[in-house]
Amino acid sequence: MRSVELFAGAGGLAIGMANAGFQHAAVVEWDHDACETFRENQRHHAHSVEGWPVHEVDARGFNFRALNADIAVVSGGPPCQPFSMGGKHQAQRDDRNMFPEAVRAVRELMPKAFIFENVKGLTRESFASYFSYIHLQLQYPELSRHKGENWIQHRARLEQHHSGNHGAPTYNVLFDVLNAANYGVPQKRERVFFVGFRSDIGAHWSFPEKTHSEDALLISKWIDGTYWDEHKIGRKQRTDAPQRVAQRINRIRANPSFLEVTRWRTTRDALLNLPDPEVHHDNGIANHVFTPGARTYVGHTGSLLDEPAKTLKAGYHGVPGGENMFIKDDGSVRYFTVREAARLQTFPDEYEFHGSWSQTMRQLGNAVPVRLAEVVANSVAASLAAACDNNNAKYIA
Repeated sequence: MRSVELFAGAGGLAIGMANAGFQHAAVVEWDHDACETFRENQRHHAHSVEGWPVHEVDARGFNFRALNADIAVVSGGPPCQPFSMGGKHQAQRDDRNMFPEAVRAVRELMPKAFIFENVKGLTRESFASYFSYIHLQLQYPELSRHKGENWIQHRARLEQHHSGNHGAPTYNVLFDVLNAANYGVPQKRERVFFVGFRSDIGAHWSFPEKTHSEDALLISKWIDGTYWDEHKIGRKQRTDAPQRVAQRINRIRANPSFLEVTRWRTTRDALLNLPDPEVHHDNGIANHVFTPGARTYVGHTGSLLDEPAKTLKAGYHGVPGGENMFIKDDGSVRYFTVREAARLQTFPDEYEFHGSWSQTMRQLGNAVPVRLAEVVANSVAASLAAACDNNNAKYIA
């Protein structure tokens, strides 16, 4: 199935889509360093990006109609800074708001489905009106904004159309906030996903079930001790259970149950088998270089080794210390290397990043974790395949 990837960044969502079997007809990204990351990996014949048609261009100038028909899925993460908790919160007033281009891609390509990801901040109450506007546009992408019509007027027209007797929406659109840690990513990263299926294909879909849980991690650490055994950490080296989880541990002990999901993956899991770059400078591992200067300050205290990492941030005004460093076993802090951050975002180890440390960390801070992207993409692919089989069966009958 052919796909188009917009606002590709470092390629987390695009790799996840490819791992799920989608073939990219176009990968669109305007940032030069991010595009160089793709090209560098293609030069090294990295399996993840081999053969991708990369277009270094602003999405606003891309001609989607030139791709011809038969695009199964459009996916992408429109730049999130307009809606980020750490940004200026300008939403639709921010020049970096690319949701209109995401909708244009859907309108011009009319794919069978789409997947769009953005920051959890988009769901804040202050953005509720614009959130509903995005949702309505994705349901009715053919009802484009008129010349001279502002977004509030356009939303009102979409609402009137939706509430009138006009049949089913062009796309059935679902949205939810997913925590990447619940799907095997060693990072607490909450993002909102919009997933839509064209109404005429008759697809049945729901967001994938969680595969990993915090309770399972608590059991492995504080009840049966298997987590410490896995990492060869003796009792003298272990920390005590934090007070904030004590009640949960007691509840689990009082009501033991079989968990069918795996434990959350931790920062220590992600860093497994990587040499300490502060000691081993010439370690021969791409992007695994020590960066000095990490320090703690109020609200920025680093990620704990034995929990999923905090959400990596892009750091447009300098890399935020707390989100891009971790607390070592001796209590000191160190910045993540690019390779360590890539593991937190579940990029394959063969994948290399182009640019300075701050630029590559920016790419990673903006990325969709590959594993989370693959989970969502696999579920979409399965629903599309099932819908195709059902439609073929009806045609034969």
